[in-house]
Amino acid sequence: MPFQRYVEPGRVALVAEGSLKGKLVSVVDVIDQTRALVDGPGSGVPRQQIRLNQLHLTKFRLKYPFTAPTRVVRKAWSDAKLNEKWADSQWAKNLANKEKRADMSDFDRFKLNAARGKRNRARTAVFKSLKVKAARGGVFGKRKVPKTPAKKQRTKKSPAAKKPAKK
Repeated sequence: MPFQRYVEPGRVALVAEGSLKGKLVSVVDVIDQTRALVDGPGSGVPRQQIRLNQLHLTKFRLKYPFTAPTRVVRKAWSDAKLNEKWADSQWAKNLANKEKRADMSDFDRFKLNAARGKRNRARTAVFKSLKVKAARGGVFGKRKVPKTPAKKQRTKKSPAAKKPAKK
């Protein structure tokens, strides 16, 4: 099935633009192909019409009759504990993280970058050690790799041992 979210009475949507940006609303009625009547009693949005291209449909859907009054929508909203479900969703967490990143100062960004670098160096070291251990154990179907012997000490040659230059 290509589509799983439809504009229908009870569908919960996130307002994408305008003065209500970031607020949750529930579709109460579809006016025409471009507009819907929405209500958001749990998020402080009064009943009004809004363009469909201003909405992002979510996976949540409330059960109430067609063109239900605000009190019925409010009851369905609270019974479904929609605000808690939305706060637990990955979409809401990503929006909160995006807002947090936008509020960061230069020093906060620097600290975050330094912490990421430290984490990545530790991760790379562990990965390389596991890779070597797996190669020695023949996990990848390779022949067993012997442990590398200690490096030989280089000795400096004496100047007298040099070959004479050709004339």
